[in-house]
Amino acid sequence: MFPNLFEATKEYWSNLDRLEAAYKQGDLSLDEVDAKVAELMAGLAQERRDALTYLGRSLWYGLTARREILLGVGFVAIVAYSWMLTSLSS
Repeated sequence: MFPNLFEATKEYWSNLDRLEAAYKQGDLSLDEVDAKVAELMAGLAQERRDALTYLGRSLWYGLTARREILLGVGFVAIVAYSWMLTSLSS
């Protein structure tokens, strides 16, 4: 399943807003806020890494699963380009 980076970022900002409100009300000390922010940043960073890993694996799978198609399209593109070059030089 694809990691929902958009939702994770929304949740991150929501948690930061709650932390700010708690700090302004005096419920949390600055050290506690710093620790919580570091924890939230680590969670969002992990979500980003998961999303990039998923994207990389999906691209790799797409390239390996459709190798013959990609090679065929590449071959046709090279032949068409060569034909155009010879047509233009004549």
